[in-house]
Amino acid sequence: MSEAAWAILAENDRGGYTVPTAHLYPFQWNWDSAFVAIGFATYDIDRAYRELERLAEGQWDDGMIPHIIFHAPSDTYFPGPEVWGTRHRIPTSGITQPPVFGMALRQVHEAASAAGRPDAVERTRKLFQNALRSHRWWLRARDPEGTGLVSILHPWESGSDNSPAWDEALKRVPTSTKTTIRRKDTGHVDAAMRPRDEDYQRFIHLVDVYRECEWDPARQWEAAPFKIADVQMTGILARSTADLLILAQSLSSPEERGELERMHQVLTEGLARRWRQDLSRFVSRDLVSHRDVEAPTQACFIPLVALTLDDQQRRAIRSEIKRWLDGMVVGVPSTAPFSPAFEPKRYWRGPVWAVVNWLISDGLRMNGSEDLAREIEQGTVQAIERAGFCEYFDPTTGEGLGGGTFSWTAAAYLVLSQRS
Repeated sequence: MSEAAWAILAENDRGGYTVPTAHLYPFQWNWDSAFVAIGFATYDIDRAYRELERLAEGQWDDGMIPHIIFHAPSDTYFPGPEVWGTRHRIPTSGITQPPVFGMALRQVHEAASAAGRPDAVERTRKLFQNALRSHRWWLRARDPEGTGLVSILHPWESGSDNSPAWDEALKRVPTSTKTTIRRKDTGHVDAAMRPRDEDYQRFIHLVDVYRECEWDPARQWEAAPFKIADVQMTGILARSTADLLILAQSLSSPEERGELERMHQVLTEGLARRWRQDLSRFVSRDLVSHRDVEAPTQACFIPLVALTLDDQQRRAIRSEIKRWLDGMVVGVPSTAPFSPAFEPKRYWRGPVWAVVNWLISDGLRMNGSEDLAREIEQGTVQAIERAGFCEYFDPTTGEGLGGGTFSWTAAAYLVLSQRS
């Protein structure tokens, strides 16, 4: 199966960057590429570096790494660069995605160092500066009040676009748009597996709002009708910051190391405050309604990658994850199967995603639950071996769903199959 995974990454290579899958996602996506770089690092270190270098080409002058970089034109995806109307030197979207970049950079660097590559330090040092600028942007633009939690202003930024976590907040967003919606995704994938038309209308309304702000972060923050202090995003940022700190020991100045240490402390303290003992999970916060986001989704477990929990928290979150796995052919479902919002085939409303399981299992290992981490990893590997390198999987049947020949699923297989 490793050879098949390599073949998918080769098939989706577009000249130093990897598309998630042909036609459905024909450009470079931010967190997809970071996971793919980690996959490449298991067998082609030069190509792993190149993936991150091509992603860094899209970084804005203010430090933001956009969620899509339109390196080459394609008419198989909506919304394209003409809808976003950004002014970057390379066409990009105007929003971001989970900052896995720092996590990926550490793993690529360690693979390069272990292989004795003479270019490792030079290539890593350049990308380290890209990552540091990105983290500075996150704290400046998405936590301007210094709460220790970074916010998303669009569901697409979370990576889990139509998650039930956003249902209440999206109800405030009008369905009217100034942009003609020409969905292309349902021409490639069954509509029953994709977000609904109403979701897309709200997604594009938000794009319209921020385009009118000329993509200025301060103006967007003030205008945003959707503003969630997100534990998944904050958890990934905190973990990436910890990984940058390890790289910084040999690559950066004492001032930068001190800056990263302060960032890490702020983020982990903010994240730790979002634990809800009565729910046995972490919860995000809606900054418009000032209410907790209690919907049980995979985001509730992602802080595991960044925090060392106490014994009571470990027992509680372990029991909660096992409750989600009960009766599933493959887990962890992206929405709890006991939730009224659970839909086992619809995108982020229930299906299992290999990269989410990768993150959750990493977090469980960090918190002393090796056996449960191994169970999730082995289940993920087996699901891929049965159904193929699909975008996501029905947790109740193991059926492969969404796009086929998916890059980050191939990358996840290369990493997780080495552990199980």
